[in-house]
Amino acid sequence: MVGPAAKREGVAHLRAVMGLSERRACSLVDADRTMIRYQSRRVPDAGLREQIRELANERKRFGYRRLFILLRRSGEPSGINRIYRLYREEGLTVRKRRARRRAVGTRAPILVEAKANARWSLDFVHDQFASGRRFRILNVVDDVTRECLAAIPDTSISGRRVARELTAVIKRRGKPGMIVSDNGTEFTSNAMLSWAQEHQIAWHFIAPGKPMQNGFCESFNGRMRDELLNETLFLGLDHARAKISIWVNDFNHKRPHSALAYQTPAAYAANLPATCDRLRNPDQLRRSHVAHTAPDGVESAETLIITG
Repeated sequence: MVGPAAKREGVAHLRAVMGLSERRACSLVDADRTMIRYQSRRVPDAGLREQIRELANERKRFGYRRLFILLRRSGEPSGINRIYRLYREEGLTVRKRRARRRAVGTRAPILVEAKANARWSLDFVHDQFASGRRFRILNVVDDVTRECLAAIPDTSISGRRVARELTAVIKRRGKPGMIVSDNGTEFTSNAMLSWAQEHQIAWHFIAPGKPMQNGFCESFNGRMRDELLNETLFLGLDHARAKISIWVNDFNHKRPHSALAYQTPAAYAANLPATCDRLRNPDQLRRSHVAHTAPDGVESAETLIITG
């Protein structure tokens, strides 16, 4: 018997079954009498446990840290250690879907000015409807504020469609200093390259087979798949658009982001104007690496347009 609870049970058993005195029973199990008589004064946890369970059921892929932030927002004064203890006791630990692959080797990050629209990242994520028909989502992410600027689902998205959607985002948000993407045909099409040249936006293509050079958007795609796509059965395109719009709004304005000190992306962006005159710490950009500005063998957008 090593724990206080086990020793209390042992003393109670000896006194009830064998009729021993408390002093004798305590000496046999090597327990202090004050410990046996101790009555917990801990505040009842029933209400807090219920609140944690409700939040965990609502946010099935949130761990205890994000649940703690949400509880603090609602006025709960308990510390993170207490929340973690109750979280574990309630069996709410989130199971990891797969092991992360960690890159090896030396990386050389680039500096990004700490302001909104300094750099955007683009990428596609795929899913399917309940009928089995596949669709894709074009995600546009601000690398500094981590805001999702657009998430456009459709069954087919061409280079011209990407250009139209980016034009709409620019009208609402302003022009980015740089855009990062992979070498997908939608992004290397003549329509897309002409659009970049017309709007005078620097477009950087990551190295083929190196998705983590577009790490901000890849991270966002992972959160979207984990918290939305894997948890939702989409009945059709309209249903998917509605669900994705609700989730994106929640991501930008309610979901605490661990890379932003558990602020929401919108709240972090609102506090950025005071720090626009300084550069971000390069250590914070260890996942934001951009490779060559064009696919291998191509030096400019004009070359791609000429060669088709």
